[in-house]
Amino acid sequence: MHVTYVARSFLDYRVPVFAALDELTGGRLCVVFSQDYVPKRVSSKVTGVLGTRAIGLSGEWQLGHHDNALYANSTVAFQYQPELLKTIRRCRPDVLIGDGFFKWTLPSTFYKVMHGTPLVICYERTFHTERKAQWYRTASRRLVVRVTDAVCCSGRLCGEYTRSLGFPADRITYGHQVADVKTLLERSGQVAEQQIQERRSDLHLRGIVFLYVGRLIPLKGVMQLLEAWRIFSREAGNARCSLLIVGGGPQEAECRAYCIENDLDNVRMVGPIDYDMLPIYYRSSDVFVMPTLEDNWSLVVPEAMACGLPILCSKYNGCWPELVRPENGWVFDPLDISDTVNILALCLSKRELLQSMGEASRHIVENHTASQAANAIMEACSIAVKRHQ
Repeated sequence: MHVTYVARSFLDYRVPVFAALDELTGGRLCVVFSQDYVPKRVSSKVTGVLGTRAIGLSGEWQLGHHDNALYANSTVAFQYQPELLKTIRRCRPDVLIGDGFFKWTLPSTFYKVMHGTPLVICYERTFHTERKAQWYRTASRRLVVRVTDAVCCSGRLCGEYTRSLGFPADRITYGHQVADVKTLLERSGQVAEQQIQERRSDLHLRGIVFLYVGRLIPLKGVMQLLEAWRIFSREAGNARCSLLIVGGGPQEAECRAYCIENDLDNVRMVGPIDYDMLPIYYRSSDVFVMPTLEDNWSLVVPEAMACGLPILCSKYNGCWPELVRPENGWVFDPLDISDTVNILALCLSKRELLQSMGEASRHIVENHTASQAANAIMEACSIAVKRHQ
C-alpha cells in the first residue's frame, strides 16, 4: 500500500511514528512537509528514515498570521503551497493522510475529490479547544468530514468532538499522538543516581520536587500555578518542597518577577533547554505538573511518564482520560486556585506512594508508543480502502 502523509509541520516525536508506519507499508510511505516550518534537525531525521520519500517543500504563500502562543481559533491564516498537489500526484498514493482539518489538508481533500483516493485525517482537537471556534470553521470541518473516509483521533475527547461533526464512530481509530517513549525510556534509564543528586544540588532543589516543562505562555497556565504555589508554600512543611520550571517564552520575565515579589525562593526557573537534556530534569524531579488551560494532547505528559513520574494534569488537557488514572496521578482545574492548592497538598500527603505511582506511569505509557500509533493510523487506512472497495 502506497501511503502519502501530508504534514505541514511536525517535531522530533513524529519521526519514530513515520519510521514504524513506513515499516507497516513495506517501505512505501512518503511524507510531504514544509521546509519552512519543520526544523532542520527534524528534517534531517525524517530524511534519514525515509530518504528521498521525505519531501520538503518551500515557498509557501500565507495570508494572515497564525500564532501558536495564542488560544485556538484566535487568528485566521490561509496557507497555499503551489507545489503540493503536483507533489502528491508524483507520489501516486493508494491512501492519502492529512494532518487535521486545516492548513495543508484542504488541498489534500481537493486531491481526494478529483482522483478518488481514500482520505484519512489524523486529528487532535476537543470540545474544549474548539469552544471558541467560529461558525465558518465548524462549517468547513463538517464539509471536510463528508469526503473523509476515516479519522485517527488522538484520544477519547477528540473522538467525542469528531463525532459531533457528523463523522461515524465506526470509521474512527484512536492513538496516533504519542511521544518518543522508547527513546525516553532508554535515556532516562541511563541517567545515573550521582547525576541526579548533582543536578538537584546545583539547582538547590529540596524536598519533593514538582516539575513543569513547556512554553511560558498564557494558555499553559503557569501564572495560575505560581499563584497556587504561593498559597501552598505558606504552610511550613510545604515550604520545603520545590517547583522546577523548565522552558522559555513571552511570560518568562513575568514569572520571574512574580517569584521575586512573593519571595518564592523554592521556585527554580532554568529557561529553555535542549530536547536531549530533558531526561536529567525529569529524573531529578518527583512529580510532573501540567496546569494547561488549553491543550489537545500535551506530549510532555507521556514524556514525564516514560521517565517514571506521577502526573498532576489539568482537566483542560485532551490526554488525561488515556494517560492519568488513579494509580498514577490526579486531574485538577487550574482555573480554580483552591483546587490546584488542594491537589498539590494531596500529592504531598501521598509522598510515600509517589515512586510506585511513577512506575505505574511507565507501565501505562508503554501502551502509547510509536508502534501503537502507526498501527492506529494503518487501521484507519485499511478502513478507508475497504470503504472505497
